[in-house]
Amino acid sequence: MENKIVLNTDIVQGTINRNIYGHFAEHLGRCVYEGIWVGEDSSIPNTMGIRNDVLNALKKLDIPVLRWPGGCFADEYHWKDGVGPREYRKHMVNKHWGGVIENNHFGTHEFMLLCELLGSEPYICGNVGSGTVQEMSEWVEYITFDGESPMADWRKENGREEPWKLKYFGVGNESWGCGGNMRPEYYADLYRRYQTYVRNYGDNKIYKIAGGANVDDFNWTDMLMREAAQRMDGLSLHYYTIPGDFWKGKGSATDFTEDEWTITMQKALHMDELVTQHGTIMDRYDANKRVGLIVDEWGTWFDIEPDTNPGFLYQQNTIRDALVAGVTLNIFNDHCDRVQMANIAQTVNVLQAMVLTEQDKMIVTPTYHVFEMYKVHQGAEKLSLNFNVDSIKLGDQEIPQVTASASKDKNGKVNISLCNLDNKKASTIQLDIRGDIKLANVSGRILTSSSMNARNTFEQPEKVKPVPFENYRVAERTLEVQLPAMSVAVLSIDKRL
Repeated sequence: MENKIVLNTDIVQGTINRNIYGHFAEHLGRCVYEGIWVGEDSSIPNTMGIRNDVLNALKKLDIPVLRWPGGCFADEYHWKDGVGPREYRKHMVNKHWGGVIENNHFGTHEFMLLCELLGSEPYICGNVGSGTVQEMSEWVEYITFDGESPMADWRKENGREEPWKLKYFGVGNESWGCGGNMRPEYYADLYRRYQTYVRNYGDNKIYKIAGGANVDDFNWTDMLMREAAQRMDGLSLHYYTIPGDFWKGKGSATDFTEDEWTITMQKALHMDELVTQHGTIMDRYDANKRVGLIVDEWGTWFDIEPDTNPGFLYQQNTIRDALVAGVTLNIFNDHCDRVQMANIAQTVNVLQAMVLTEQDKMIVTPTYHVFEMYKVHQGAEKLSLNFNVDSIKLGDQEIPQVTASASKDKNGKVNISLCNLDNKKASTIQLDIRGDIKLANVSGRILTSSSMNARNTFEQPEKVKPVPFENYRVAERTLEVQLPAMSVAVLSIDKRL
């Protein structure tokens, strides 16, 4: 079959919210401590305690929004323990993630500093599971109130005169599980109560995000939309790509078979069905799509690396992870009418990370490179694509060999992201370009490998990285693209000569 993709550069289907390219940093394992925060007295070069190598790497991704402090950690986190002089901050046990001692040296001030240094919007997740309405209300007041009040005065005593801007606030996390094991009816009522006291002070306007469903719990979405849609701006969804069984064995991050590769791609593509079905339920209560679907935890989840702390969720990152990232981001772009934010889990040293550290060493992962390549889609206009592509067989099922997404930026440059999910076969694609654009200035980059478990290590930090892509032929209105197996490519067509 001829693989053909028709790109209509004049048919705009919405705007890709740049927050789709958001990230998540939880107090889990070595994500925050060592990964982001080393302290001002560390021998590792840092800016006010935040390590410079990680900071500089993350800056190149143009991270639009960063979620913190959890995750499951959020519903046992009491923010007042993490402000004031560090030597006096209360220590706690991180019960969810390894039972280690949390010294609270990285708290509200440090997180807001990190966001300022990255140029990212902060997204704070509040404690519903073990916290009070007053605690949540006072946190928002501490951060955003410009005036005289106990919380604002305390913020000033702690070194911050001006209030911060805080746009995104999550009212609880995974309330169906680690956040309280609640029924949707109960959480809907709690959400209505807690969000009442997440107040707007001055000109700070908070986008309130309700805790949404786990994977395919469509009843949860239905109940929350029915009971609380008018009081929320966003509703979350969590889904992880796991080729094995969550409890019995998720599969290795680096030692896997060709079948496991294909199963992983199939599981990644399941995100499209989940977004579609949850979106359909939301449409019944919100036909104008005012409420955003916020996929604030997603990514691959494999077994931990050998000889590492089981509670730290540290895993390596291969070209397979890069394909999962590319496929998923293409799906989010395609659903930009409903998906208004997504936050990959997680930023550093945990699950599908951008960056891995080992004491003073740092490497970036194949997933990092996909986010860097795809940042051209942030805030761009989504363009129409029509597909007719080959399939990959998986038992009695089939999945598409190629997925794609296309957008046009404010300068008229068209960017097409292409993923070849097949770990063995290349794909020849006829890319039919329609609309008022000439194929006079085409360029490309590609991320690929000859080995399906290729990865960057501290010994070989640049084994997998993007390179210029020129394996295409321009013929009038058509691009004939030779897309290698297991590859992610971004082609750009610039109107400006």
